[in-house]
Amino acid sequence: MTNDVILRISRVAKSFGAIKALRGVDFELRRGEIHALAGENGAGKSTLMNIIDGILQPDSGEIVFDGKPVRISSPTEAQEMGIGFVHQEIALCPDVSVAENIFMAATNTSRRFLMDYRALQRKAREILSELTDIDPATLVSQLSISNQQLVEIAKALTLDCRVLILDEPTAALTEKEAQSLFAIMHRLAERGIAIIYISHRMVEIFDHCDRVSVLRDGQSICTYNVAEVGPRDVVNAMVGRVLDTLYPDKQTEAEKSDEVVLKVTNLSDAGAFADVSFELRRGEILGFAGLIGSGRSEIVRGICRLEGEATGTVTLCGQQLKLRHYQDSIAAGMVYLSEDRKGDGVFLDMSIASNVSALAVDQVAGRLGIIDRGREETQAGTLGRRLNLKCGGLADPVSSLSGGNQQKVAIAKMLSVNPRLIFLDEPTRGVDVGAKAEIHRILRDLARSGVGILVISSELPELIGVSDRVLVIREGQISGEVTGADMTEENIMHLAAVHERQEITA
Repeated sequence: MTNDVILRISRVAKSFGAIKALRGVDFELRRGEIHALAGENGAGKSTLMNIIDGILQPDSGEIVFDGKPVRISSPTEAQEMGIGFVHQEIALCPDVSVAENIFMAATNTSRRFLMDYRALQRKAREILSELTDIDPATLVSQLSISNQQLVEIAKALTLDCRVLILDEPTAALTEKEAQSLFAIMHRLAERGIAIIYISHRMVEIFDHCDRVSVLRDGQSICTYNVAEVGPRDVVNAMVGRVLDTLYPDKQTEAEKSDEVVLKVTNLSDAGAFADVSFELRRGEILGFAGLIGSGRSEIVRGICRLEGEATGTVTLCGQQLKLRHYQDSIAAGMVYLSEDRKGDGVFLDMSIASNVSALAVDQVAGRLGIIDRGREETQAGTLGRRLNLKCGGLADPVSSLSGGNQQKVAIAKMLSVNPRLIFLDEPTRGVDVGAKAEIHRILRDLARSGVGILVISSELPELIGVSDRVLVIREGQISGEVTGADMTEENIMHLAAVHERQEITA
């Protein structure tokens, strides 16, 4: 890293109607540095990056790039200047190949009459080899979310970047894929490329970034050298108050119960998981850990009958269930919150109230089965207050909310059916630190009220912080259990990787 500034933002402001998204923000980026940008959802990070990328135009302020004042009028102009942007939201063309997506910009400007697919795939394979072994001839629609994210990153690497913006790039990546990305970031920085790294994960910021700038409520709060501060300093600057802990108190000895909410016996689904048996007791939060692809989500979706043809027995509150479809699971009081919030968790273009009632429309229906909007809004208002939902109005579309509040709407939708058990898959993915703390509190309150809670998470600190027990899944089977003082990242990762079945308890 040098002290040579390649990008300087001075007093940049941007409003959307009466909403002031940026209020005179200052920011500078040096050549060869990895500079983290932190802030809660709604702090202004995306607005600022969209201005740098030419998607939005500032109302006032100055942008200086490579020593010259500039006006970046479009993403194309930003690319020509050497600014690459990997968005958090995947924006690939699903019906064409990986190679065509990677070189889309170059193809659009090419004057060749015919496309040389072999050359395109060869070049794409060279780029991808640094990240993954995806076949460049594969259609993007056939890729997992994590592989699609890698293709987005590969697209940016093809540009002759001088500044690279990465917005939550590891949110959908496995640990191995994330480590490959970090290695590439450091190589790019060594070549003098400046990187703006947006992440809610403090461990990534402190392991891989040189400096961190914090935005709050559209304003510049501070810039730190990462080596001189700790995560708590950054978190407190983000939320504007001292946030003592992300996790509420766990279940006490006096609160522990022998009452079994969920009992799963010999659950199997060929090729996905086999002979899975466990219990979830009243008042506890049970965690599911495991590497991506271990079968942890497949087990839960199999229990709910969201996918596969699972065999075995599922007993809920003492009653053995006969489930054929997910609707049967909902009727029994067992619901699932997907890891893909925007794909499966909420309907972005529908109102908050309509989202909340979506699982059980009959509860808000009036005569002749027509939805009673007043009843619908009353239900959404009650659950919204319970979850401390922040919104302009219940008729607003969910797309108008921050990530944390979108997740609260998804949880409210689960609660609308008065569930006895909720499975939550990656409940705080893409959610800022303040909203994470609120969601963790909500889960503990639900557990204490008698609702069964099972959490799947790739973030081991979260799983350890929020769970009373953690079951570790490996290759479709439970490889062990950790509790108490032995609930550590090392023990969980050991069980996720070893072959023998064992138990670690306090």
